[in-house]
Amino acid sequence: MTKTSMLEGKSIVVTGAGGGIGRAIALAAAAEGASVVVNDIGAALDGSGENAGPAHQVVAEILDAGGEAVADTSSVSDPAGAEAMIAIALDSFGHIDGVVNNAGVLRDGFFHKMSTDQLDQVLKVHLYGSFNVSRAAAPHFKDQGSGAFVHMTSTSGLIGNLAQANYSAAKMGIVGLSKSIALDLQRFDVRSNCIAPFAWSRMISSIKADTDDQKARVAKLQQMTPDKVATMVAYLLSDAARDVNGQIFCVRNNEILLFSQPRPVRSVHRGEGWTVASIAEHAIPALRSAFYPLDVSAEVFSWDPV
Repeated sequence: MTKTSMLEGKSIVVTGAGGGIGRAIALAAAAEGASVVVNDIGAALDGSGENAGPAHQVVAEILDAGGEAVADTSSVSDPAGAEAMIAIALDSFGHIDGVVNNAGVLRDGFFHKMSTDQLDQVLKVHLYGSFNVSRAAAPHFKDQGSGAFVHMTSTSGLIGNLAQANYSAAKMGIVGLSKSIALDLQRFDVRSNCIAPFAWSRMISSIKADTDDQKARVAKLQQMTPDKVATMVAYLLSDAARDVNGQIFCVRNNEILLFSQPRPVRSVHRGEGWTVASIAEHAIPALRSAFYPLDVSAEVFSWDPV
């Protein structure tokens, strides 16, 4: 494995690293010189079952290429599991320098048909999982005065998609979590950023492809390989990104995009205050031109990936 200096000597935990984007991130981090804890519980896409094989397979790939890696099969949804994977990094490599919160599951369904179990499972893995692993690493980052978090969000949350209320809510929650981590830990030189990835992986292989338009979209997604996302993650983990904090990026094939963050876009004021009637007659008509349409991600990203 050819190592460069970008992550040389760093110890990185990557969750959900047994396949897809997570695997690509683990391989990219190792190729840049990092020692990697490859975490994957080996569950099915809906979160069911466990299989230790995927994590160990990725570790074998890294070791065969001359890198350093160990496997972990803890669940990110369990705080004790999160503590365990950080402990493995400390025991194996002596320190922890970066966390990539990538683990996820899907339980898609229209909101009016969604069960509390479908909501709970997705939140537990994506949002609680990101909190658990980040919280386990935070004291070590604080004490050493350095560290980097990279969290996976999604345009399903940032923009919207059909039949993914649980996933969208979790992914927007991660954006808020990341920003809070960035604010709370910036004085300790700890960074936290998000990436909304476009890449063909198991997580998006369940996208519906019944119509010609849907099939065309899936064909475009299949062109976008996880390694493009992994390169950006490796950069954000490196010291070269020491002044990049609290941001939301999107990686779409060879494009790197910076997402806006909610800020006021227009206001109306009435000295005597508002009544229900005056809001209807004046406030909303004045604000309406700045309303956002009910877009889905594919409508906003309407150009072909390059």
